[in-house]
Amino acid sequence: MSRSGHESRAPIVAEAPRRPAAAAASCYPCGVEGAPDQPLRPAEPATDPYAEEVRPDLEQLLIATSRTFALAIPLLPQPTRSQVTIAYLLFRIADTFEDAARWPRARRIEALAAFERLLVAPDPCAIAATGRAWAAEVPCDQPGYRDLLAELPQVLAAFFDLSPAAVELIREHTLRTSRGMAGFVARTDDRGELRLRDLDDLRAYCYVVAGIVGELLTELFLLGHPALAAGAAALRERSRAFGEGLQLVNILKDSTSDAAEGRRYLPDGVPRAEVLALARANLRAAAEYVLVLQRSGAERGLLAFTAVPVELAHATLDRVETAGPGAKLTRPEVYTLVQRVHRALDRGEPAISAARNATGNH
Repeated sequence: MSRSGHESRAPIVAEAPRRPAAAAASCYPCGVEGAPDQPLRPAEPATDPYAEEVRPDLEQLLIATSRTFALAIPLLPQPTRSQVTIAYLLFRIADTFEDAARWPRARRIEALAAFERLLVAPDPCAIAATGRAWAAEVPCDQPGYRDLLAELPQVLAAFFDLSPAAVELIREHTLRTSRGMAGFVARTDDRGELRLRDLDDLRAYCYVVAGIVGELLTELFLLGHPALAAGAAALRERSRAFGEGLQLVNILKDSTSDAAEGRRYLPDGVPRAEVLALARANLRAAAEYVLVLQRSGAERGLLAFTAVPVELAHATLDRVETAGPGAKLTRPEVYTLVQRVHRALDRGEPAISAARNATGNH
């Protein structure tokens, strides 16, 4: 659900306004010219007592801050859909401060710390006052982000209304990401620019803004769907790569535009081929992640939510490797890939095309 400058933390379904400008939290690479205007398919009905419908105000915030996730999250069954919606919005709040490059380092770090305090020890008066102040002061170009900050009381109220287990999981992972982001903000120069040092530094950054998202999604999947327990170890083993692979595709695709805005995620001196190889290795693990879900009997919504971004990430990476940074999939190409995933699920075939091809199913 993150990655500055793109749409992140958790699939690649549409071009999204950033994830904020420094780390977009979305495991959804934004590598296409357009996307359908309606959810890709409806989710299954909910049976969990904490699985109320997503509140309309939260749905609107989701639409305003991420077209990609607004399209993809409705694929999920409840209660996971509500949990992921709220988790996305919380990660987006942290992203907004990470990306507030016009603020001094110290102020961005303090905003992240204040956000963490509200998650740990919520106080209604402090939450309301903080939301008003942030909405009025945070230097961000997207009106939707300001609206999100202004609605901080509603977002946190919905968060604390989730099941206790979901609250603890989302809080733990949001805090880890927020603290990691603060560490990278502390390394920015006086112009707010961040330069990553080497491949290990790039991997550490991707972990903070996307790998943790992959880990959180996995824990929420396991929490809401006990039948997946048999595949838990294999899913956890691949969860970090699931998020980081999608993030690396975003970084490679947007490297030119990011650099122009002072975000240099591709380290100087590291051959682009090495980053491409790392992205491909992570995407192989991401594909395995989807297949583990499928073999474990995951519901269709979970499979579509994870398989679509992995398929689009593979196609986007191929396009970027041949055409260079900035290359995107077209709307018809996206539609074809999405429908291919759904046809495979309809037929009970592997959700990932490489697996279908390997077994002779086309």
